[in-house]
Amino acid sequence: MSELELADHFDRMNKVVEELLKGNNPSQISKNLAISRADVIKHIDEWRSIIHTDNSIRTRAKEAIAGADQHYAMIISKAWETVEQADANSQYGTKAQALKLIADVEAKRLDMLNKAGVLENSDLGNQLIDNERKQQILIDILKQVSSKCDNCKREVAQRLSDITGRVEPIDV
Repeated sequence: MSELELADHFDRMNKVVEELLKGNNPSQISKNLAISRADVIKHIDEWRSIIHTDNSIRTRAKEAIAGADQHYAMIISKAWETVEQADANSQYGTKAQALKLIADVEAKRLDMLNKAGVLENSDLGNQLIDNERKQQILIDILKQVSSKCDNCKREVAQRLSDITGRVEPIDV
């Protein structure tokens, strides 16, 4: 393969990976780039092979994951501060939003760590159980806090129903 052909090959692979990182699946990438789906899959497999064997890329990926994890921790910490301030000022709507933000950020954080392969299967199961427990605690907190405000009570119940997929009871 000549240098020009090699450069062209890596250029196509980079375009495929760029589309992959945008969240597109191989079929969408194939349509977007007018490349056969089989070639798209070959480029993805080759790229994965390269990044798994390249130590500098692995180091950069670990640093990026660690940085993202720290940012998630900072967001969660600030959200807890918001919860405390909202509670002190009887701003139950703000408190409910901050608690939902915490749950959402934790879910995204775990999803990132799982996709990065940081969590092993046994750890993942334990994390899921722990997250379900925390989610139930947050739901209970939201219900308890919103019980003091009739408007908040309905709003929290509706939003919880949207998240959980089941009708949340409203205590009268």
